[in-house]
Order: sequence, then structure tokens, then C-alpha cells
Amino acid sequence: MLGLGEAGSLIAADLAAAGASVRAWDPARPEGPLGVSVADGDVAAVRGADVVLSVNSAAAALEAATSVAGTLEPGALFADLNTAAPGLKRAIAEAVADSGALFADVALLRPVPGRGIRTPAFVSGAGAERFAALLGGYGMPVTPVGAEPGAASARKLARSVFTKGQAAAIGEALEAAERLGFRDWLAEDIVQTLTDADHAFFRRAVEGSVRHAARRADEMAAAAAMVEELGLEPRVASAARAWLEALAAERAGR
Repeated sequence: MLGLGEAGSLIAADLAAAGASVRAWDPARPEGPLGVSVADGDVAAVRGADVVLSVNSAAAALEAATSVAGTLEPGALFADLNTAAPGLKRAIAEAVADSGALFADVALLRPVPGRGIRTPAFVSGAGAERFAALLGGYGMPVTPVGAEPGAASARKLARSVFTKGQAAAIGEALEAAERLGFRDWLAEDIVQTLTDADHAFFRRAVEGSVRHAARRADEMAAAAAMVEELGLEPRVASAARAWLEALAAERAGR
């Protein structure tokens, strides 16, 4: 296990509890969770390992892989569980290829706290099926999504555009509503909108945004102006306006 942050520690602890022999290394954490031995370096941690799980950060992922690539056993599995762009996952796959190890691009689909090894995941790459078989045996719900490194991460990041973008929109809207005196009402309305049983909101977002792009762009211009009047920066409102204006221009050019 390369990385003993929150996610790495929880997954490592669950693997150890399930009977796996787990050796880890993290320059910031001299001690590991119960049942996990800590090596004196990354090379020592991966030497002789059947499976290497890299769980650190996107910024450190390529360096972590490059640092140990020459130590990986032929036929070993190197799995990168970091949230990173598909291009970076392909670069990591190339970094470990000369060792003869298999690469797995793993995208964790839910927060690890509270789930640990039972966190659902997508996996792609030459080592996808092996990762699914091995980690699935320890309780991880794994879905292979192709042989191309980066395919799993692409799915997660496309979803992140929605989930994190939605969080930003909710945050900006509630902050404006707080200053206007109706935060509780708006919060309740947002919950009802997002939990509509017939998916009407989804259909309006996908179909209505194209059909009514120009009108909705004007609406978001007004919303952005209001947010500015409240002393807030309309980051989401302005971005939504720009997106709708682009849709309107595309529709007009057809």
C-alpha cells in the first residue's frame, strides 16, 4: 500500500483484517493501522508484492509509480486508486509497463470513510479483471469497464462534473438566500427538486436547457446581477450563463 492517508489506511486495515498480508509506506505516517506493517521506504514496501495499491494523490501518483516501477515483479498488479485525469492514468500505465506488471486504473465511486474495502469502484486497464477478482474476494464491489487505462477515471470525473458542480450551485444559491432571508425555504425546495420521483428535473435540465437556452441565459444574467448586489461573487451563476449562451449560439447556427 503506497499511501496511508484516510482512504489508504481504511482499505489497508480492512485487507489486513480479512487475512491479507499488507505492507505499507507513507513518508508522512511512520505507523500503520492495526495489522499493517510499515516498510522503511516505497521500494521496500513493494518488493515481492503480488499487488500494489497506490492511494496517495493525483499530484504524487506518477512519481510514486515511477519510483517503484523497477522493483515490481513481472506479473504483479499495480493499481492506481487516485482520482486523476485519464491522461495521467495512461502515463502511470506506461511507467510500470516495462516491469512486466499489469496496470489497473481504479476509480472509487463513494467516500471511503464508513465503507473501507466495501467502497464500490470502477476498474479498467490490462489488470482490470485481476483487480476485480482479487479485491472482489475481499469484499470490494468492483465493476470492470474496459481495457483502456483511464476509462474508469473518465467515468468518475464525468460524474464529478455533475456532483461537485451541483454542490457548488447549491452552496452559491443558499448563500444568496441566506442574505435574502429565505434560506430554509430554498433548502427545502432544492431537496424536493432533487428527489422528484418522475425525474422531471433531469428532463428539464437536459432537454429544456437546449430548447430554451437563450431565455435561460438571460435569467442567469439576472441571477448573477442579483448575487453581485448581495456582495457575493456569482461564480456558478456566471458559468451557467456562459454555458447557456454557448448552447443558444450553437442552436442558432444550426
